[in-house]
Amino acid sequence: MNVRTRPPATSPRSRRCIAAFAAVGALMSVAACGSSDSGSGDAGGGTYTFWDPYPQFAAGSAWEKTVKDCGSKAGVKVKRTAMDTTDVANKALLAAQQSNTPDVLVVDNPVVSTLVEAGILTKAKEAGLDTAAHDKNLLGAGTVDGDAYGVPIGANTLALYYNADVLKAAGVDPASVKDWATLTQALAKVKKAGKKGITFSGIKTEEGSFQFLPWFWGAGADLRDLGSAEAVSALSLWKGWLDKGYAPNSVINNTQTTSWQEFASGDYAFAENGTWQLANAKKAGFKYGVVTIPAKDGGQAAAPTGGEFVTVPVQKDSGRYATSKKIVDCLTDSKNLLATDTTLSYVASTTAVQEQQAKQDPALKPWVSAVRAAKGRTSDGLGTKYPVISEQLWTAVQAALSGAQSPGDALAAAQKAAAAKTDK
Repeated sequence: MNVRTRPPATSPRSRRCIAAFAAVGALMSVAACGSSDSGSGDAGGGTYTFWDPYPQFAAGSAWEKTVKDCGSKAGVKVKRTAMDTTDVANKALLAAQQSNTPDVLVVDNPVVSTLVEAGILTKAKEAGLDTAAHDKNLLGAGTVDGDAYGVPIGANTLALYYNADVLKAAGVDPASVKDWATLTQALAKVKKAGKKGITFSGIKTEEGSFQFLPWFWGAGADLRDLGSAEAVSALSLWKGWLDKGYAPNSVINNTQTTSWQEFASGDYAFAENGTWQLANAKKAGFKYGVVTIPAKDGGQAAAPTGGEFVTVPVQKDSGRYATSKKIVDCLTDSKNLLATDTTLSYVASTTAVQEQQAKQDPALKPWVSAVRAAKGRTSDGLGTKYPVISEQLWTAVQAALSGAQSPGDALAAAQKAAAAKTDK
């Protein structure tokens, strides 16, 4: 049994971990503060600890069976602890302060850079993980200063669901939606036909930023310059839709769930939402389809990636990494990746498995396309600056949509505030 002592409160790791709590809280919709009881148990001997953010998969589930089977193949017993997404990040920070991190940690991809800055995660190459097969754009969400920290287990992202009946009644061919102009023209036709245009989430949380980013990036804007003309054009698009009645005022407070509920009513032509709504779409009661989000002048906009990374936290005994590697390799091999990503409604992180998914379920083809064009929120070297920038972005979106400020003034203020907090 390994006996781990708690480092002094003034240790560099403790200070980094304490600072990281703020970043995690800003990034997540709901922050939680865990207890010192991490539930990691005995990580010595033949037991390896494994934490994941999938509490929906209880004991006996296919996911838990896969995790434990991977442990058996590695010659050890795996003790799995499942908790909510925010709890995973916060408890990992607490466990690091106590030198009691799990052996394998599955964590939301934008939190990877925060945990790296706190000194918690091992570089993929140091843990022996092979990242070559995984799509580079998806790896980018877990890459800091050129080094990957773990591998993606899958990804979800955003696209536009459409109600085929509403579009047909309005005389709109979904294939005609190729850029912002043609999308806005489609919304005008839908409104003229007596139906509702588009719904999305513009809430004052990370969900709001997440949904705005495809339009922000689709305009050619950069998160390091929130006040650019490109950024203003994206926010002006959303504001224009509200002003013309193409989108409801409820988007200001909509979460992605409430936005979906509006679309499920059958009155809306389009809804911006993610792969996680596929099961609901199939039982919505009307014919639906999916198109990727268009960039301003045509082509496909980059949407932000959701999904998790399988990581190997830092251990005092580096000899444990060899077994952790075996567990991670097993979880992310083609067979298990296909099964897991199907269960999670994720698109796989490797081209080979993506092709298998699209063959099994043709409805996933537009989602595979969207994921291949997607981008990590912490990419472009933003790392832990992203939560600060995102908060200012969603604040600007709220100010503009509510009419409190013009899109230009709101974004100029956001850039000033973000720069004051990140240029230090």
